[in-house]
Amino acid sequence: MHKSFNKSARLYLSKMQSQILPISISISNPFFPNRTPPSSIMPASAAAHAGAVFLNMEDGDGDDLAHSSIEDGKKFETTPFLPRVSSYDSVNSTSMASTVTSSVSYQQRRRRAASDSNLSDFPGGRRRFFCHNAGRADGDSFFITRVGSKLWARIRSGYSIITGFLALQCYAILIMPGVLQVAYYYYFSNQVRRDIVFGDQPRNKLDIYLPKDNGKNDAPKPVIAFITGGAWVIGYKAWGSLLGRHLSGTDVIVACIDYRNFPKATISEMVKDASRGISFVCNNISEYGGDPNRIYLMGQSAGAHIAACALVEQAIIECDATQSTTWSVSQIKAYLGLSGGYNLYNLAEHLHTRGPYKSLFYSIMGGEESLRKYSPEISVQDPNNKKAVSLLPPIILFHGTADYSIPADCSKTFVDTLQRVGAKAELMLYEGKTHTDVFVQDPMRGDDKLFDDLVAIVYAGDEEALAKQVSAPPRRRLVPEFMLKLAAKISPF
Repeated sequence: MHKSFNKSARLYLSKMQSQILPISISISNPFFPNRTPPSSIMPASAAAHAGAVFLNMEDGDGDDLAHSSIEDGKKFETTPFLPRVSSYDSVNSTSMASTVTSSVSYQQRRRRAASDSNLSDFPGGRRRFFCHNAGRADGDSFFITRVGSKLWARIRSGYSIITGFLALQCYAILIMPGVLQVAYYYYFSNQVRRDIVFGDQPRNKLDIYLPKDNGKNDAPKPVIAFITGGAWVIGYKAWGSLLGRHLSGTDVIVACIDYRNFPKATISEMVKDASRGISFVCNNISEYGGDPNRIYLMGQSAGAHIAACALVEQAIIECDATQSTTWSVSQIKAYLGLSGGYNLYNLAEHLHTRGPYKSLFYSIMGGEESLRKYSPEISVQDPNNKKAVSLLPPIILFHGTADYSIPADCSKTFVDTLQRVGAKAELMLYEGKTHTDVFVQDPMRGDDKLFDDLVAIVYAGDEEALAKQVSAPPRRRLVPEFMLKLAAKISPF
């Protein structure tokens, strides 16, 4: 049966002549106008040869069997059915066979070249091979470099944390004599009212430092509502003990407001806690002998940022008649900001160079999208907040020129911005003072320039009170000078 079929197929193909794709061409050839085009696309001889190749017409014929392989079929298929115009009418069985043979030879050479491991017989093959592997090597090098840089960043971060922690421990030991004296005052003095609750959230408490002559002088006292720093992570109301101890001796009441820290809370919760504490002071300080018409809002470092956010946010709320408020910015006599940062975009870039890194800073702020909202310097420039800016009290900023934790430029740019939008703002710089000099070392020396400036601001226009402060005995030193100098050198802040 198989043999019969092959013989019949051979006979049929030999008699077909030019009936494969019998498409007649009646349009004259523009290239050869005097020639008559052939009647078919493929000559009979070529068709017969093709049939012999694919149908294996002779059993046991080794040559035909070789031509009937799938590979040879593929080789034949690479030959176009339409020859070039120049040989259009001269194709015969001989030329067709030579064309097929040339194609087979070319394809075999191509396969040998592709399978040759050293690619020496393929022009350009060695170059492409090495280029491909070079690209892969470059990718591997980039991956290794990236992993190495991340690993180094982790190591550097861990090293910074460890060295910072050790520096903090040494710093605390060196100022310990002053810390112990202040702690004794904080826990055992009858002038301190500790842990007064002002809200329903954890750490919604404040401490109040009362003057020594409390009860002897019925005149209400000026009040400073103070929010301490701590990098938004270690802030605590007791950090204001030194300030409260000094100012309470000049008939100024100090209320130190506590707030939740990261990771228990992000900046939005911290600002809410601060706002609740300010509200409590505004509405209840008269019960402690304070004057509700002479309340000064003050913050230090991260606390300065939080207090500024609470103040600007409250001014914006008051411009919206649909919202109710429990305190008003009109109750704040002035805002006093010490060593604070008020543009979080700039602050993030600075802190990233010395820690915390941006990822941690963004987490503290509740995400990168919150930076704009909690940047007072940016908020006051918003045209929609123009009315809110007009409600702000006078703003006085203090900063040390040698502060590398939060540069003095942070206060400079904020003051410039406030003045440009029409707010009252002033900057007081302390030459050569670091982040902790103004708030810790100098008060422990008994030579506290900040203390003198605060008293002058609070009692501005009160000649009797100012004269009283001038005649007061000098403040006592709490820590030897050599220890304070050494503490300043190793301070991690």
